[in-house]
Formats: sequence, structure tokens, C-alpha cells
Amino acid sequence: MFIEPHIKGAGGGWIEVVCGSMFSGKTEELIRRLKRAKIANLKVEIFKPAIDIRYDEIKIVSHDENAIQSTPVDHSQKILLLANDVDVVGIDEAQFFDDGLPDVCDKLACKGIRVIVAGLDMDYLAQPFGQIPFLLAKADYITKLHAICMKCGNIANYSYRKIPNEDQVMLGAKNVYEPRCRRCYYLDGAID
Repeated sequence: MFIEPHIKGAGGGWIEVVCGSMFSGKTEELIRRLKRAKIANLKVEIFKPAIDIRYDEIKIVSHDENAIQSTPVDHSQKILLLANDVDVVGIDEAQFFDDGLPDVCDKLACKGIRVIVAGLDMDYLAQPFGQIPFLLAKADYITKLHAICMKCGNIANYSYRKIPNEDQVMLGAKNVYEPRCRRCYYLDGAID
């Protein structure tokens, strides 16, 4: 269970990473933490990659349809420009951001800001995805979430792509991906 650290102050900021497979509840957890920060009257700014328009062009929306307002950005440096006088910064779908994101998160944390980042840790080929491995290395707190395997019901850590496409980035939901455990992921020949 994640225990929220103390509020911004003399101790400075920090980086929290919420990661896992598709349908593991990453965005749901990000929204939960951000709403709690708002309840605590902290100033919160939320960002998502501009390419993620699956459910909404502006809002961050979980697969369970919980939503929170955000600002779409096409480059991580814009987060530094837009995150003024804030206590908490939330970033969803971090795997889709450019390679400057870990540095941006570091700079925000050094300013005393709590940075909460959510994203896929592995792509559909079970390879480290985007900037998440670098963010995990820099994180002060890490939460790894798991889904339920759609084949056998065990804990799932893999995002199985159901339709043929070799592009690493392919936006989709249940029509394109399903969570799988290690055994079911490899049994179906997801990777040779």
C-alpha cells in the first residue's frame, strides 16, 4: 500500500512512478492521488501527451471512465513552462513522451514539487517502454500495478496485442490489447 509522503516543504519534492500493464489501474491510481491532493487544497497541474486522444482530447480518462482535467502537451519541456506555482504535477501516459521527461521531472522535484507519473513499463513486445525505465531509476516512490490475465485469471503483467501491427506505439483499448500473465503471454507466441 502506498503511503503518501509529507507535504511540500523543507524536505523538497519527489518523484512517484505508477507503472504496470494495460488495464492495471495506472490512470485510475494517478487520478486518485491527484484528487486527494486537490482535497488537501494543493495546487495541481496535470499533463498528458497530445497524441493520446483515445477517450478525450483534454481530460485524462481511465478505462473505468473516471476523468480529470489535464493539459495536452507535445513536448516535455512545455511542462516546465506550464507548471508555475504548483505543489503537485501529474503526468499520464509517460511512455509516449520524449527523452527529456526524466530531466523535466527531476527539475520539478528539485523545485520542491511532488511529481506523480503514470505509464506502461513494457510495450507489447515485453520490452522497456519509452522513458519509464529512466523514471523508475530516478523515482523516490514506485508503485507497480497488475491486471488480471484474460486467459487464466492470474495476475497479469504483460500487454498482449490482439491484432497484428509492428508499430511500437498503437493507441487502443480492449479492442486492441488485453492483459496477460507471463505464461499465457508467451504461450500465445507474443514473442518468438
